[in-house]
Amino acid sequence: MTTTAASVSPPALHPADREVSTARLWVLRATYALLVIGLGLTNLPELIAHAPTSRGVIPSLLGGIWLLALVGLRHPLRMLPLLLFEFAWKTIWFLGYGLPQWLAGQAPPTFDEDFFAIALGVVLMPIVLPWGYVWRRYFSEVSRVLSLYLDRSGKLVGIPLPEVRPFYPGEARLF
Repeated sequence: MTTTAASVSPPALHPADREVSTARLWVLRATYALLVIGLGLTNLPELIAHAPTSRGVIPSLLGGIWLLALVGLRHPLRMLPLLLFEFAWKTIWFLGYGLPQWLAGQAPPTFDEDFFAIALGVVLMPIVLPWGYVWRRYFSEVSRVLSLYLDRSGKLVGIPLPEVRPFYPGEARLF
């Protein structure tokens, strides 16, 4: 009786993972790791030991981002909306608050620390994000679906409405 060693092959990649290079996946993981480390150092102590009367809204939000960034280490493409959220809020803050305060020379005491951390995100996120994948995954599908319901002038046409049936007394209905 002879035995043969089975060949060991690497696990099959999810089809979406093949659309982004392995190097880009590792860059995304490094970005999630930066979020995990940064938020862990600045936010976790406040989440663990806080005053019983503290409001805790911002630390809780940042704690949620921290947890999702941990998931992003394992599933970098599935957690891309988290990085898009980070890029969006940091860009909004930078253009709407940070830059005007800096140009006016009127900044709160924590401005220097906030400005550096947020500006770093505004600069790095466009470099890190796989924009081709983001476009194909999130925007081209939406435009394809919308094109089914828009005519050439941009007016909505042919939107299918769900069938509505009357509600009879005594009938169980969830919604």
